[in-house]
Amino acid sequence: MSEPMVAVRSITKVYERGAQKIEVLHGLTLEIPKGDFVALMGPSGSGKTTLLNLIGGLDQPTSGEIRVGGSRIDQLSRGQLARWRAHNVGFVFQFYNLMPVLSAQANVELPLLLTKLSATQRRRNAAVALQVVGLADRAHHKPRELSGGQEQRVAIARALVSDPQLLVCDEPTGDLDRQTADEILGLLQVLNAEHGKTIVIVTHDPKAAGFARRTLHLEKGRLLEQAA
Repeated sequence: MSEPMVAVRSITKVYERGAQKIEVLHGLTLEIPKGDFVALMGPSGSGKTTLLNLIGGLDQPTSGEIRVGGSRIDQLSRGQLARWRAHNVGFVFQFYNLMPVLSAQANVELPLLLTKLSATQRRRNAAVALQVVGLADRAHHKPRELSGGQEQRVAIARALVSDPQLLVCDEPTGDLDRQTADEILGLLQVLNAEHGKTIVIVTHDPKAAGFARRTLHLEKGRLLEQAA
């Protein structure tokens, strides 16, 4: 049996606000196989985004163990974690976080500036990523010249450009109309089914969750069920 892409063991996450301690996740255990597409759902404050940030290496647990792609990321220093993220995880957020003065091509290239790739190879990789998301013909457009759906496609291309094993998406369609949202979710399905990307998506939208292979429900920092 192959090792899961994500293995979370008994993690807790406690935030301190002055003298107050708030435990957001309570001994949570979870496995996500390679090639899975998982939706995380639950009410606001249930710990969905906290869990996503831990899986993506944007934050570290207070206790417990997190393995992603075979690496114990809970044991990495901040610098090691930043280098690990650059090579292993692509991030897609509700707000596209594109640089307004840069073209789509240049925005997609940004993560590659942390690598040793030549400028020519960076351009080539960015062009391939834009082609994958269907925006090869918009490479030289700036964000203000694109629709919301096209901006999110650029953001997805940026997440893909380093060929990560894992995509983590926090409400990626929350700022889009229904039709455009469904197009973006369909693109994520293609990336999962045809390109083998493991995808974890946080959403409040049951219709969005329906695009995933399975849905996990969190409430008050605990996993309630694993629905097929």
